[in-house]
Amino acid sequence: MDKTTEQIAESFQCTYTIFRRGTDPDALEQAYMRALEAGKSAGFYPAILVVDEYVQEWLEIMHKDGYDRTGIIAGCREDGKEILDGRFSQYTEDLLEDFGEEELAELIGEESKGDELHHFIGYRSFSDGSLAADALLLEIPVKEPWEVIGYLPMGGWNECPAPEEMIAVCRYWYERYKAVPAVFTHDVMEFYAPLKLNGADASEAAREHYAFCIDRVDQGTRTGQISELAAGLADSTVWYFWWD
Repeated sequence: MDKTTEQIAESFQCTYTIFRRGTDPDALEQAYMRALEAGKSAGFYPAILVVDEYVQEWLEIMHKDGYDRTGIIAGCREDGKEILDGRFSQYTEDLLEDFGEEELAELIGEESKGDELHHFIGYRSFSDGSLAADALLLEIPVKEPWEVIGYLPMGGWNECPAPEEMIAVCRYWYERYKAVPAVFTHDVMEFYAPLKLNGADASEAAREHYAFCIDRVDQGTRTGQISELAAGLADSTVWYFWWD
């Protein structure tokens, strides 16, 4: 067993299972689903942390900066929707000012086809589909799924929301869509959304996803259009975000 992986696992002070690099990623996904069900009565939410080469540095930086896990969880705001609306308005206003209405219309788009996601992909190797790195399945002792961010506080760099914003967005997305934060790497985050969009409008949800992570559209679609994301998002049970 890799000592770094074990040390990181122990630092969370919760029950965990290690899945080794090169093994079957489907086994990890299935274990996550079982843990999600078990956690309903056992008092935890599972999360998958991929132990890539940057994770230890990320966690150490947060610790050195005096990150307050308890404070982040206790101070979770209820303005996740407002945060996303504000980010979307800022991005589109900047685009309109710099490039005009034609470019904004192109971003919104009229695409009617998009890829559906039903399996986690953030930990899969591009070469052979196996686990790209060791991964931890953590049983995090929290009452609400958004509180997982208190233990895995990614964000606060480039266009990635700060942990204080991210936890509020996760709260809103759970209350609106029943989506739970599930997979973390140093620059990827995936949600499990068993109810898909829970009756919400796909275009509205896609705009929220763009506001949360513009690379989800700019680099994660063929057309670079929010409408393509919306078309696939309508029936997806996994939400994928990657910040470049």
